[in-house]
Amino acid sequence: MKKIFITLLVVLGSFAVEAQELKWETDINKAIKVSNKTKKPMLLFFTGSDWCGWCIRLQKEVLKTPEFAKWATKNVVLVELDFPRGKQQSDVIKNQNNGLQQTFGIQGFPTVWFATANVKSGKPSYTGIGNTGYVAGGPAAWLAVADGILKKK
Repeated sequence: MKKIFITLLVVLGSFAVEAQELKWETDINKAIKVSNKTKKPMLLFFTGSDWCGWCIRLQKEVLKTPEFAKWATKNVVLVELDFPRGKQQSDVIKNQNNGLQQTFGIQGFPTVWFATANVKSGKPSYTGIGNTGYVAGGPAAWLAVADGILKKK
């Protein structure tokens, strides 16, 4: 019985570690470089991480799961664009996130945009592929929507 319990802990622990290994960029310029180098679109996650209930739910039910981690590693460059109320952010990040909120017309959280970008004369030009938000049904349901959007690319 003890061996089964330890084995179960190891297996569950490996899933948690896999989900935590995802790299979420917060600097859009760095994300654009990675996106263009890897030929993967960016997943722009507009969130209010410390106050938005639906954002927290999306994180818990989808974005922090092993299924999402496996999918994201193959398909996208992850970018978190946070609008916290209690956490401190640098003015550079605040200005960047506010500018991207305007560019993509974000009116509610969570919003997830899939996009590519090219930089001309030091200014990024974005091409939106599609967007979504919270989708009920866990990782399988959310990933089905995401895959549908990415097929448009």
